[in-house]
Amino acid sequence: MNDILSLFLAPTELTWKMGVMIVVGMILLYLAIAKDMEPVLLLPIGFGAILTNLPLTGIASPEGLLGKLYAVGIQTEIFPLLLFIGLGAMTDFGPLLENPGMALLGAAGHLGIFATVLLALGLGFDLNVAGAIGVIGTMDGPTAIFVASRIAPDLLAPITVVAYSYMALVPIIQPPIMRLMTTDAERKVRMPYSRKEVSKAARILFPIIVTVFVSLLAPVASPLIATIMFGNLMRESGVVDGLTNAAKNEIANVTTIFLGLAVGSRMTGDAFIRPETLAILGLGLFAFVLDMTGGVLFGKLLYILSGKKFNPLIGAAGISAFPMSARVVQRIGQEYDMENFLLMHAMGANVAGQLGSVIAGGLVLALITQLM
Repeated sequence: MNDILSLFLAPTELTWKMGVMIVVGMILLYLAIAKDMEPVLLLPIGFGAILTNLPLTGIASPEGLLGKLYAVGIQTEIFPLLLFIGLGAMTDFGPLLENPGMALLGAAGHLGIFATVLLALGLGFDLNVAGAIGVIGTMDGPTAIFVASRIAPDLLAPITVVAYSYMALVPIIQPPIMRLMTTDAERKVRMPYSRKEVSKAARILFPIIVTVFVSLLAPVASPLIATIMFGNLMRESGVVDGLTNAAKNEIANVTTIFLGLAVGSRMTGDAFIRPETLAILGLGLFAFVLDMTGGVLFGKLLYILSGKKFNPLIGAAGISAFPMSARVVQRIGQEYDMENFLLMHAMGANVAGQLGSVIAGGLVLALITQLM
């Protein structure tokens, strides 16, 4: 632990590694401001990275501003869990409740997580680090932060930056793979959508039942699932609108600012410029591509089993990256048939993917905890 903390003590002079990380911070700011790539988090992360690499400030030391934010919000796991409450308050699980079968796509869209863990182990990473890298495949930033902060805190910064960077690149990375894996006939399958009424009782019972089930299955994952489901319960109950609005607006926004700055404080030159960082970049991409491959392949299976009535493109939304991935499915579908409306079906798969990412992250954490 002392070796890790020594990386963040106030440096007395500007080194080449610090200079590189200041440039990296500026690149993150450019991507956030000029390219609108996950600006909500990349902007504070980039600014935090610049601050923490300025010599003599001590801002990222345990006594400094960013160091205290990291200790209060990341080491205690408060920041990612507060974000989960806000995420739950913003998420409508209605499309999933209307078509529970979409949960299978949410499961298939996370196969890359476990395959990446095995690959990372094969490349020589220890179990904790391999698990944290694999969770990049959840395509869910708060989940990656929560798991990494528990089992690989010294790699939190690169894992977080890689996770959010690939989330921002979903509209670029997904379409070529979707086109490569599907035929013209499959992409043109129309799936008429008839909205099914989901009772308020079902919407209220859903977060309660999921919390109890997952907590019993993997107790160590309880904080992850409980917070997102509590946020959703507030939303669906309809009796605490003030709390719901605060959770998804003020609390989520303030937490995101502090979380981004705290993560940026870990982006020191000595901690970030290591061979592991490049490996994390490559393994994260592998997890992302394999996740989407699993989702589309399962969609192709449903296409066959349904008598060619299921559009396999929807499987690509089985990853998280909510709701961006569902929108990409809709856009690609309409490239081949302007009157094909896949959005609501894709939203069902995407919501399932969001829930699946939390469960998958919790399962990885539970398995590693048991094996340690």
